[in-house]
Amino acid sequence: MFRAFAISPRIYLDHAATTPLRPEARAAMEEGFRLWANPSSPHAEGRKARALLEDARERIKRALGWEGELIFTSGASEAAALALGGARGGKRMVSAVEHDAVIKSAPGALALPVGGSGLVDPDTLKQALTGETIPVVAVQTINSETGAAQDIAAVCETVHAAGGITIGDASQSAGKCGSPLPSTMAIVSAHKFGGPIGIGALLVRDFALLEPSGGHERGYRRGTENLPGALGMAAALEACGKPYLADGVGAAMDRFAADVRAAGGTWHADRFAHPTGQIFAIAMPGLSATAQVLRFDMAGISVSQGSACASGTMKRSRVLDALGVEPEVADRTIRVSLGWNTTRAELDRFCEVWLGMARP
Repeated sequence: MFRAFAISPRIYLDHAATTPLRPEARAAMEEGFRLWANPSSPHAEGRKARALLEDARERIKRALGWEGELIFTSGASEAAALALGGARGGKRMVSAVEHDAVIKSAPGALALPVGGSGLVDPDTLKQALTGETIPVVAVQTINSETGAAQDIAAVCETVHAAGGITIGDASQSAGKCGSPLPSTMAIVSAHKFGGPIGIGALLVRDFALLEPSGGHERGYRRGTENLPGALGMAAALEACGKPYLADGVGAAMDRFAADVRAAGGTWHADRFAHPTGQIFAIAMPGLSATAQVLRFDMAGISVSQGSACASGTMKRSRVLDALGVEPEVADRTIRVSLGWNTTRAELDRFCEVWLGMARP
């Protein structure tokens, strides 16, 4: 006689890489798939699709509090390439902890160092701006590996005072933080807040700041517009709650931070000037990050070793190196990132497993 055993559902804690599609976004996309016409076609079907696309554009701008222009892209990587490649400015500068997609979009850019607190040093930034007619500076809002928030308002104030252009990578903050975006341009990715994969946006204060490349989207990108994706992105943004995370989730991580310290681990948020409550970098004593990721996976829990674009290589984090984290600690650091559907029970289970590994 066979006895049935209940199989616990997996726990997903890698939302900084991508987060599940919200039901509101799925429903909006289904409507978009029924309207199969090309939004750039002049006939009645095309005009109807165009009207919905423009409505989605305005809804997204309204949800983000953006009063400038919006160019739909295939995601954050394309938006970064469009911004850094097309900005009408001079020398490119990027913070040393930017996402790989931003750094690779600006080959030869000056890397702005950050201190251990995660912030771009204001004096270094001012010195770098000297002599540049129209400097172009890319700085993220929240780091995707550590959860450290940049003082984006202060950076923008400094760069704008020097007559420069700022590009804010808001991939990890859009839809989650209610703060307005002070940058000249901003990068947004739908699948980071419950929208579909394959669509994002570049927000631009004024099209005059950007060189057009021809094609659709006001002449700034090629390819048929992704109407289902735009509708899903708008619906997901409108569904983002305030606060973004469920009640009790933050309290669970606050309690866990004390347990990590007591177990001899490293809670990297302790060093940051502006830690956030969605992404956590945690070092476990005595066990490599690679081994942790594999053991958590066997326990039914998904975490990562740094950003998704780099974690597959299992290399030491470039971001942690830039922050001055000791190599031995960096090699034991995993990323735990929360999302709109993360529950207190899931975090309690993760904490239990982590402590079990740290105290065998």
